[in-house]
Amino acid sequence: MEKLILYRPHPKSGRFKVYIPYSCKTERAQFKSISGSFYHPSQRLWSLVNTEENIELVKRLFGKKMEVSGTPTQSPKMPVFVLNEESQQELDRLHQKLVLMGFSPSTVGNYKSAFSKFLKFFESRDLLDLSKEEIEGFVYHQVSKFRLSESSQNSLINGIKAYFEHVLGRPREYYEIQRPKRSNSLPNVLSKEEVVRLIQHTENQKHRTILLTIYSAGLRISEAIRLRICDIHSAEGYLFIKGAKNKKDRKTVLSPVLLQELRAYYKAYRPSYWIFEGQDGGHYSTTSIQAVFRRAVKASGINPWATVHSLRHSFATHLLQSGTNLRMIQVLLGHSRSTTTEIYSHILAVSNKNVVSPLDSLSEILNLSNENRERGDGHSTYTRNSPPKT
Repeated sequence: MEKLILYRPHPKSGRFKVYIPYSCKTERAQFKSISGSFYHPSQRLWSLVNTEENIELVKRLFGKKMEVSGTPTQSPKMPVFVLNEESQQELDRLHQKLVLMGFSPSTVGNYKSAFSKFLKFFESRDLLDLSKEEIEGFVYHQVSKFRLSESSQNSLINGIKAYFEHVLGRPREYYEIQRPKRSNSLPNVLSKEEVVRLIQHTENQKHRTILLTIYSAGLRISEAIRLRICDIHSAEGYLFIKGAKNKKDRKTVLSPVLLQELRAYYKAYRPSYWIFEGQDGGHYSTTSIQAVFRRAVKASGINPWATVHSLRHSFATHLLQSGTNLRMIQVLLGHSRSTTTEIYSHILAVSNKNVVSPLDSLSEILNLSNENRERGDGHSTYTRNSPPKT
């Protein structure tokens, strides 16, 4: 009898993976019936939300048919290291330059983290003597050994470029390292029904209002936590977003429904400056909103791969479905380029309800009417139980 394999997850993993052989059809149907189950075609693995309850449920369900093993694709961990004094000075120079140039704290942190690995790798070398080939070799080493994602690879390259171009003043063409080919994956979007279920499973009034605000106005999570009371312009009907991505201000729609929710929330919580305040009086934290969202996703049983940013994607997609033009959506989202907004047009459902295939206009000529297909009386070119003639 073939064994099922439960891959032991990392404690911080959001989900755990299970291998179910193709021949185990009964077991596959049982796993599929569990709330929150998901199949990964590329890995040929099933998964569930990583909780002790789910792991125990799977073990009880399959008993001796299941083995527990290590993770299926475990990447080597990044080693912990300490830079020498000279390398630390160069890292501090990069930090100072990025702060003076006005980069966001998160960008500064990402660039410093990436560049510190570069400094450690070439600790015994003079950075001024490094060739482009050697730098590319370092990037290749990091990508192949630690299986870096596309975004991590780009952060690594950007951190190195920032040092050579902004700290050392080298020309930009000095360092044109090969970047990963960008994937054309579509944004993760929730249906309107899934948004309703998500909100219905958020009982806390503050948490509910936060998620409603993000979805209703198409906000990034960083924009939601920095909303001020003075940014609500109820008379004019808009929210003012101050210093959004790339330090751009913009206006976005203020739904009358959201306005009522915000008023009820204000009466209950009485925030003083930030609309969504944390326990210490500052603005609410990003991690807290993410935790709220994850709990709501789990409770509602919607798409387990959804993130808080999926609400922003859903806002844009649902506007497009209702007939709002792309230019207006671009303005509401704060996109600099129209091509960024155009990706939402690729998400819209394609079916025979809104697209007419050219085959429809040829059906009479090819004698493929519904009547002939249903009768199967020899007048059509093929029947349902026989392959088409070639």
